[in-house]
Amino acid sequence: MSKKKKKKKKYRVFWFFAKLQIVLLLLVAAGVGWYYYGGYAKKVGIMQQEARMFVEKSNADTFRSVQTSLVYDANGKLISTLKGEKDVYYLEYEEIPAYAVAAMISIEDKKFYSHNGIDIKAILRAAQAMIKNGEVTQGGSTITQQLAKLTFLTQERTWERKIEEIFIAVGLERKFSKDEIMEFYLNNVYFGNGYYGIQAASKGYFNVDAKDLSLSQIAFLCAIPNNPSLYDPVERMENTIKRRDRILNQMLEDGKISQETFGQAQMETITLNRPEKTKNDYVETYTYYCAIRALMRQQGFQFKTEFSSDEEKAKYQEEYDALYGECQKSLYTEGYRIYTSIDLDVQQMLQNTVDTHLAEFTEQNEEGIFALQGSAVCIDNHTGHVKAIVGGRNQNLPGYTLNRAYQSFRQPGSAIKPLIVYTPALEWKYTPDTIVQDVKTEEGPSNSSGWYEGDITLRRAVAASKNTVAWHLLEELTPRTGLSYLKNMKFSRIDPKDERPTSALGGFTNGVSAVEMASGYAAIVHDGKFREPTCITKITDAADNVILETESEEVEIYKKNAARMMTDMLVSVLQEGTGQGLALSMMPSAGKTGTTNDNKDGWFVGYTSYYTTSVWVGYDMPRELPGLSGASYPGGIWQDFMEQLHQGLEPVAFLPYIDENKAPLDDEEYLEGLQEEQEGAQGEGWPEGQEVFQ
Repeated sequence: MSKKKKKKKKYRVFWFFAKLQIVLLLLVAAGVGWYYYGGYAKKVGIMQQEARMFVEKSNADTFRSVQTSLVYDANGKLISTLKGEKDVYYLEYEEIPAYAVAAMISIEDKKFYSHNGIDIKAILRAAQAMIKNGEVTQGGSTITQQLAKLTFLTQERTWERKIEEIFIAVGLERKFSKDEIMEFYLNNVYFGNGYYGIQAASKGYFNVDAKDLSLSQIAFLCAIPNNPSLYDPVERMENTIKRRDRILNQMLEDGKISQETFGQAQMETITLNRPEKTKNDYVETYTYYCAIRALMRQQGFQFKTEFSSDEEKAKYQEEYDALYGECQKSLYTEGYRIYTSIDLDVQQMLQNTVDTHLAEFTEQNEEGIFALQGSAVCIDNHTGHVKAIVGGRNQNLPGYTLNRAYQSFRQPGSAIKPLIVYTPALEWKYTPDTIVQDVKTEEGPSNSSGWYEGDITLRRAVAASKNTVAWHLLEELTPRTGLSYLKNMKFSRIDPKDERPTSALGGFTNGVSAVEMASGYAAIVHDGKFREPTCITKITDAADNVILETESEEVEIYKKNAARMMTDMLVSVLQEGTGQGLALSMMPSAGKTGTTNDNKDGWFVGYTSYYTTSVWVGYDMPRELPGLSGASYPGGIWQDFMEQLHQGLEPVAFLPYIDENKAPLDDEEYLEGLQEEQEGAQGEGWPEGQEVFQ
């Protein structure tokens, strides 16, 4: 290469770097301007002062304290207390297993003993991820930062909280030694299921002191804090084991353990040995679930049940689990006062009724749990809140058992027909008196009775639970349209494969829960307006300052007149149909039976103007129960409980519907409104051919 060309190349390189320096200077200047003139300098200054105050006021006792949350029923009775027992299970640094310290450093913060509280490279990675995703999605946190967040800050994922976390971490490093910080951290970090600190987790999962844990058990426990929901040893043991193995591998790579020790620890079988503890009943699990979701909603979380892809669903689940775990932790530390709509007297009444009606079934599984089970949910129709919830038969077993009322999803049988078929049909030209055809077709279903009556009224089809009519009506409506009503009422396990006529008979891929069924029927009696079920009325802090109040947001699912016609037909079910004999003695009532193939699931869902109650009976592992039908055990539980619940209440009739063929001549205004409702339903896409069954 000639000297001239070399000189030219050097010249170009020089100006390239000169221009680059100018651009960088301009960017820095712009950043400084944005920082000061955008008001961020003042905001950051305030956070720095607050962080300094936190650190100055802190001492060793700061990391031992905990606030107890209290849960109350609708009448102010104490339901339960939630307390993370850090003060009871606190360990000094010398008492903490050395392997626990090594494991946490290897998996969470390899530079723990060399940094000043923050890891610049990790923070830059987190900042890059925040810019890319629009929110803080990566921690980038050292153990000291995590301690700062656990002790002093909320769980919000904002850049402001992250900056303050950094200020606090740096301050803590100046005030406390590394060993003290590690001691504070391992006594405060959350290990899931209400356990704070390594000693509480050791007692809670293995019923031994931390000093007696094996390396494998220590690594297993240290897997949990990263995401207590995802790595929950009780619910997701396989996830915890996988992360345990990653921790052991990291410890091997870091030279903390030998190859032989690694192999022995990895091969060790983990068996939980949770100590017996006194439990309340199904109220607690549902209350905590509702409270956690209310806190998640307050933080802006958008709950979803439909996803465009598996990737979207997986990302949603990851975000859900992370925030659920954080809000769950706060129940044990923030000193909340949680006020609920649960009435403990009504709760006991419902529990006793379920237990009494199923008492003859004494078969138990290997864990000593009754094989035949039931669940039931009662909703107050005036508020839309859950008044009582039973997730199974009461056996006073230690620990929490499955709450079937909201955690189990079963096939609803014919009990789903009013929600997915009949009330939607009534929004168009159908009325209780419309003539439909009860005939067996080659592609259609059979009636459970084996009888086919030809031309009958829609009222008769509902009362006798005719499968043929429901099937063909859903074909006419289209399964997608029918399912849309359930989706709008937050039925959470609807699957794309459910877009088929069998859904008219309750043949779903996953099924429905008792809470969902109760809320769906409660929408019918509430003139078609749905209110998302919950038992939380408000949550306050320890000083009784309101943190959140649940608002009964009403969403119109069904047209008013259609809902009232449906109620009128469900009254007929109890008078002359499959639920005959189950009507309440002194209170107007309506309801529907549901029975699945081979008598595996039995349902009864019904209501008065006051309350809606759903009841399910069946085996946890579905199998036939001879004699089971919606009218048998479920219907008996419903009738017995509702009779007791309505003692002393004034009878209240259901609001009447208007039949346009029989409406008074002077009721022109109502007829015009009815016509507008029907035109609106037609505009929403009711398919052609609605005359088929008339």
